[in-house]
Amino acid sequence: MLNRVILIGRLTRDPELRYTPSGVAVTQFTVAVDRPFTSQGGEREADFIPVVTWRQLAETCANYLRKGRLVAVEGRIQVRNYENNEGKRVYVTEVIADNVRFLESSREGGTGGGQREDNPFGGGNAGRSNNNNYSRSNQQDDPFSDDGKPIDISDDDLPF
Repeated sequence: MLNRVILIGRLTRDPELRYTPSGVAVTQFTVAVDRPFTSQGGEREADFIPVVTWRQLAETCANYLRKGRLVAVEGRIQVRNYENNEGKRVYVTEVIADNVRFLESSREGGTGGGQREDNPFGGGNAGRSNNNNYSRSNQQDDPFSDDGKPIDISDDDLPF
């Protein structure tokens, strides 16, 4: 069985960071995802999908995402239910994200104001693995910073 979802859309509001009683960070935000077709009136429609992130990913999203930012969310769909104050059963469907990619840097746009420029992910990634996250000062030492230009590699350099 497989429960996997990938969404690309824009945040409808700033992420909301909270902590559980045991101190675990949790963030909630909503992503507006355009539908691939237009309505009969020729207008584009969107789905508004609630997303939940946990722990370090939650804190990263709360610190660097703002309303209007374009993101890719990868995770699983979860349906939960609870009884509200009036005794009615309420069902909630949401995406539990384990990876969030920032698809534009804060300088590229996004309609949110007050975005931080010191994003350690360079507008790139947040998620389970932080192997490719490095500060701007380390980007100067990046051997692939000349992408698009030919690289001189001899057969002796190849491992196979």
